[in-house]
Amino acid sequence: MIDFSAPDDFILGATLGEAVLSLQGAELDVELNRILRDVFGHENVAYVRRSFKANDEDVSVSRYVSPEAYYVLSGKKGVYTEDDLNKLNFLAELTAKLFNSKARLDTRFNDSTHAQLLQSQILDQIHESVITMDLAGFIISWNQGAEQLFGYAAAEAVGQNILFLYENEDIDGLCFPDPFLERGGREMEVRRRKKSGEVFWASLSLSPLCDASGEAIGVIGYLSDITERKQAEEKINYLAYYDLLTDLPNRTLFKKLVDKALLQSQRNNAIGSLLFIDLNRFKPINDTLGHQIGDLLLIQVAERFRLALRENDVVARLGSDEFAVALIDVNQDFHAALVAQKLLSSLDNPFQVNGNELRIGASIGISVYPQDGADADQLLQKADIAMFKAKRNVERASGSYAFYNQEMNQTIAGRLYLESGLRRALQYDEFFLLYQPKVDIHNGAVIGAEALIRWAHPTKGIISPVEFISIAEETGLILQIDAWVLETACAQARIWQDMDVKPFRIAVNVSAKEFSFALPARVSQALAHHQISSRWLELEITESMLMHSAESVITIMDEITALGVTLALDDFGTGYSSLSYLKRFPINTLKIDRSFIQGIPQDQDDCAIASAIISMAKQLKHKVIAEGVENSEQFNFLKQAGCDEIQGYLFSRPVSADKLSELLIKNFRFNVL
Repeated sequence: MIDFSAPDDFILGATLGEAVLSLQGAELDVELNRILRDVFGHENVAYVRRSFKANDEDVSVSRYVSPEAYYVLSGKKGVYTEDDLNKLNFLAELTAKLFNSKARLDTRFNDSTHAQLLQSQILDQIHESVITMDLAGFIISWNQGAEQLFGYAAAEAVGQNILFLYENEDIDGLCFPDPFLERGGREMEVRRRKKSGEVFWASLSLSPLCDASGEAIGVIGYLSDITERKQAEEKINYLAYYDLLTDLPNRTLFKKLVDKALLQSQRNNAIGSLLFIDLNRFKPINDTLGHQIGDLLLIQVAERFRLALRENDVVARLGSDEFAVALIDVNQDFHAALVAQKLLSSLDNPFQVNGNELRIGASIGISVYPQDGADADQLLQKADIAMFKAKRNVERASGSYAFYNQEMNQTIAGRLYLESGLRRALQYDEFFLLYQPKVDIHNGAVIGAEALIRWAHPTKGIISPVEFISIAEETGLILQIDAWVLETACAQARIWQDMDVKPFRIAVNVSAKEFSFALPARVSQALAHHQISSRWLELEITESMLMHSAESVITIMDEITALGVTLALDDFGTGYSSLSYLKRFPINTLKIDRSFIQGIPQDQDDCAIASAIISMAKQLKHKVIAEGVENSEQFNFLKQAGCDEIQGYLFSRPVSADKLSELLIKNFRFNVL
């Protein structure tokens, strides 16, 4: 046997193996015959691919290397040696093994090629983009889904690094090797760029590409276009967190941003402030000129606020005409006051809106972190409370600002308590009326009475209207209260009418909100409902109601007086009225405000004002009544000045309907001598 471990045999085996594995057909036949002749050193050997039949004279030896091929040793008997036979057997055995190995490799190659073909066809049928990369990020394969998604053909993409598809993202967005290979996968949403330059959102799933031993050799990426979904999400997010009109953050986003910033401020022991802004005089503009003008005005206000603030300050529109500003990481509390002044100053110049020159101011409440609250909700609540204080203390046209304090919180808490109580009072009939007589200054006869509302609170007792009327006006409950007073006064008039009491004027106060074009109809309905004469009713309006839209006011007054109901101008002298308009108002009585009566006769100014009002009323042919008369000195001065009627504690406090009924039935007269 040949020792195959010898160096020559290694060379022979390598030469024979290279021929069998790399050649085929005629080229293989030629090379195998050459090797045989080199090994045996003569021409009596051959590699043949056909059945071999020796001549009668020859004695030959053959060895199969495959079912269709032989090695042949030919010549006369006795020419070949034992060594020749050993060489022939060794070569035949080795060649047969090489043929078998090649056959197995060919089978595996064909199976692999077939599998790859099938895999390629399957991947190309997948709509999703499938990309394989090595561990350095260089693209190995690129299916048709990737071609359609990115616009690059496979020939353009394969061999490039995956980073050429990135769009303004950190290149470590996909690093190799990556911990995800050990965990088995990762999903993310990324931005990628197409061949056309279009940037889109994609859902990217990564899986490891492993060899037969399970070792990671690359990455498989699955991408699908989610641009429409992301756009829908962005739209939903915008609708949820931004104000559509001004493009500012809304209340929800504002609170999120503030709470996030406060966490950072807490770590840094920093100070923060919240400003709650309510626009002054916006509602009359919105109601008079329309919501379109109001919206355009709000847009301009928002822009001025943006320009007045620093880049890291947060401004938001909370709703209607309310805005908020968060000042994060300010040095001192007073810096919030400086910003508030800056915001107010930004409103000084008039706004030009569709040909209208509009002026508007603001009331700003300020809360400070951490002393006034630990989160956005608490700080907004405190700033809102402070804003109400600022609104009551307006010092200039553009508005005013105020800081929150605990006393203010208690005041607002009481206000909220009364507000909820007012709603209950209307529901459970907790209001009642008292009547203060109006007395003829010359004969002491009761010629009228003012209906005055009182609130019988279930726990606080009797509450004066001084405490709750302003709250009712702010909340809009005043309309329901006014309606209740009118109905109750008319119902009492019907009782007195049925008692054969001679008709006298019951004065009912009308609020500014009640004084509208709908008022005459309501008065007419109340008179008709209770079937009483209009001589029972007088409406008292304040001087401030006459300051706006005089022509409209006159129209409403004319409709009321046409019903036979008289009008009295209450609190005269406390506001401003144009005398040219005053003479046109169909007013029956001027009522001198109690503030001008209290100092009489010691205060010369009060005496002069009261005398002037009485004199002017006489010239305009109006009756004059003085309220708040409490002593005989005041009474005597007013009588000498020519006043017609008196109302006050000198003669009677407000009394119940039953008490007043006793006076009316007796035709009682007060002593005026």
